[in-house]
Amino acid sequence: MGRDRFDIHLSVPLVLEYEDVLLRELPNLAIDATDVQDFIDFHCTVATHHQIFFLWRPYLKDPKDDMILELAVKAECDSVATYNTRDFAGIERFGISAVTPAVFLKSIGALP
Repeated sequence: MGRDRFDIHLSVPLVLEYEDVLLRELPNLAIDATDVQDFIDFHCTVATHHQIFFLWRPYLKDPKDDMILELAVKAECDSVATYNTRDFAGIERFGISAVTPAVFLKSIGALP
């Protein structure tokens, strides 16, 4: 699954956000609600779970991105993989970089 290359970290707010977005996008996806729940359940099973007890909000432009930053700090992540790297400007202050999924996959050797 990749556990030897990277770890997945989750918090309750992030799981709820994933579920909300996936269910909202169901008309645009080739999956159904059962597949979404299976996806969420799988990630909850393999991820490291974190409770967040500190908030710096607002720090980033989008409050939903702030919860990702808080989780990344709590989990001591090196990077956040996102298509919206510009929205994470300034997270370097916390020792975390924002990288695209392709850059992340290259960094772990999963892409040439």
